[in-house]
Amino acid sequence: MQLSAAPIIYIVIFIAVLLLVEGLYLTVFGKSISLNSRVSRRLALMEKGANREQVLEQLRKETSQHMKSGGIPLYSILAAKAHKANIAFSPRQLIAIMAGLGVFAYLGLTIGTEASLPIRIGVSVAMGVGGVYVWVNGKAKKRLALIEEQLPDAVELMVRSLRVGHPFSSAIGIVAKEMPDPLGTEFGFIADEAAYGRDVAEALKALAERMDMQDLRFLAVAVSIQQQSGGNLAEILEGLAKVIRSRFKLFRRVKAITAEAKWSGMFLSGFPIAALVGINVIQPDYYDGVKETPVFIPAAIGVAAFLIVNVIFMKIMVNIKV
Repeated sequence: MQLSAAPIIYIVIFIAVLLLVEGLYLTVFGKSISLNSRVSRRLALMEKGANREQVLEQLRKETSQHMKSGGIPLYSILAAKAHKANIAFSPRQLIAIMAGLGVFAYLGLTIGTEASLPIRIGVSVAMGVGGVYVWVNGKAKKRLALIEEQLPDAVELMVRSLRVGHPFSSAIGIVAKEMPDPLGTEFGFIADEAAYGRDVAEALKALAERMDMQDLRFLAVAVSIQQQSGGNLAEILEGLAKVIRSRFKLFRRVKAITAEAKWSGMFLSGFPIAALVGINVIQPDYYDGVKETPVFIPAAIGVAAFLIVNVIFMKIMVNIKV
């Protein structure tokens, strides 16, 4: 039996691309850029000697640079994701990384496979662009999930600060100091903007729109209403914290209930691709008897279309909105 390692080589090269971009990110920006860092990026930058104004300017630049570059044809596919993930790489650096990863993938395919030149070029471009997109998308999902998890604790910390007599702007600053990333840096960004004259409610609303998160919109609206009509802000935020925590528990419950359906959908979507890879590894000449026939290419295109439709419908079926 003749075995082909080409499909496995493709998978290994793609995994190497993902590990390479993550290693490069941590090497350039250090451990403070990691989402699981207990010291927020804002405080880490201040510890390095930068003053408050310089840190605010750098964080503002990192926050807005991706959406401003959304018009770039190649970059537009991941501008929104990079914006939510708050990737510190600039758009030009990300495009350069795509090109570098494409070259890396091309060299790996040239050394490890016997694919033709057009296939190597096409797969290399797909791995360079797709690798960065998968990495940025994973960062965005992880960051948004952490913000959702940290937000109830942050609101409760603000409630305690308000009840001991601190003004709301000071409560925001306390959250920035006490909470780890990513919420610590985001609230530190708001605290710095408030110190330079921006309205806190407006800054919270901007954060909610940037993260596209409903719980943050609730917080911004609550603060805005209290500023306009008055009232006990501590009591308002205490009720909001309970609502946010209840929503978070509900989301987790729905996620647990639908986990089996989601894994079934992932299996049904991934099994045909895994079977195709397995056939090409175990018996590379499996399709030699039919691949020269005139219906082989249309049949392959039809199968690929059905696989794509299957993935789309499986995702729709298991994506339950709460």
